[in-house]
Amino acid sequence: MTRIVTAIYATEDTLVNVRDDLVSTGIPQEKIRIDREKRQVQVMSPDVTEDEIVEILERHEPTQLTT
Repeated sequence: MTRIVTAIYATEDTLVNVRDDLVSTGIPQEKIRIDREKRQVQVMSPDVTEDEIVEILERHEPTQLTT
């Protein structure tokens, strides 16, 4: 089953770093959604990679994280 993991960050600059980090670990770009206005990153993930995605998102100190 696919889930959406959402993280909100304090700055827009962090969004680029988060996306780069996710892509460098093998997450396809088409599974990553960036909303600059809300400073939000959403990642569609199968259950097997959710823990890894959450770990990457937490590295960038989100103000909010929803799984």
